[in-house]
Amino acid sequence: MPEPTAPDAATRGALHHVELWVPDLRRATRSWGWLLTELGYTPFQEWEDGRSWRLGATYVVVEQSPGLTSAAHDRTRPGLNHLAFSAGTRADVDRLAEACTEHGWALLFTDRHPYAGGPDHYAAYVEDVDGFEAELVATDP
Repeated sequence: MPEPTAPDAATRGALHHVELWVPDLRRATRSWGWLLTELGYTPFQEWEDGRSWRLGATYVVVEQSPGLTSAAHDRTRPGLNHLAFSAGTRADVDRLAEACTEHGWALLFTDRHPYAGGPDHYAAYVEDVDGFEAELVATDP
């Protein structure tokens, strides 16, 4: 088997995109659009049933697909539990956690925040109205 070329080696295995099927596109656009924009993503695609935001080569899609078989997402069932994002400094995580409620998110694990992931893991865990969870991880020590 030939060695991969430099561009393939640099992107092989990297996350290309994530697509979330949501029950309400307007609501998801409000919450995910705000969060992704705060994290440095920019609007990428828009169509009748969906929207996406891109950061580098990776993009996140929210889509209200006509193929949905349920109107409810349950992160505690088999499947996707949450998306974790590098969110910058601890101050950035704190700012996002404080602002999230104004944009359709609720802070989870408030009794253990910001160390719900353990004593050496500074993060905010937030959940949108539809039950999708995002973890906002501080990248400073």
